[in-house]
Amino acid sequence: MKKYISLIARIIIAIILVQTLFYKFTAHADSVYIFEKAGLGDAGRIGSGIAELIAAVLLLIPRTIWLGAGITLGVISGAIVTHLTKIGIEVKGDGGLLFYMGITVFILSLITLYIHKKDIPIIGKKFSN
Repeated sequence: MKKYISLIARIIIAIILVQTLFYKFTAHADSVYIFEKAGLGDAGRIGSGIAELIAAVLLLIPRTIWLGAGITLGVISGAIVTHLTKIGIEVKGDGGLLFYMGITVFILSLITLYIHKKDIPIIGKKFSN
């Protein structure tokens, strides 16, 4: 059962991460607005896009699922904090869609990392028993 939960969670995370890349990498006006308002500019937009692309790929490779989930947690935590402190939950009339997608990705990443905790080098051995 855990295997299927992990697979579904990883696919959802990867789809959400990858679908946002178009906006980040093409400098879509909404993406530019968000990153400018957050004070991160083009470097933050492109940098987070690269991190999300790497995380999405790692989530789909069995040996690196834990790493992809960890990177995703880091990136999405930053996005959630930025929403709460700088740009707001609702951005340009989206009704909070981006924020709630971020919360979804955060929760699914936590679940994925928990399921694959035994695969984490060094500390994962403690969870094998």
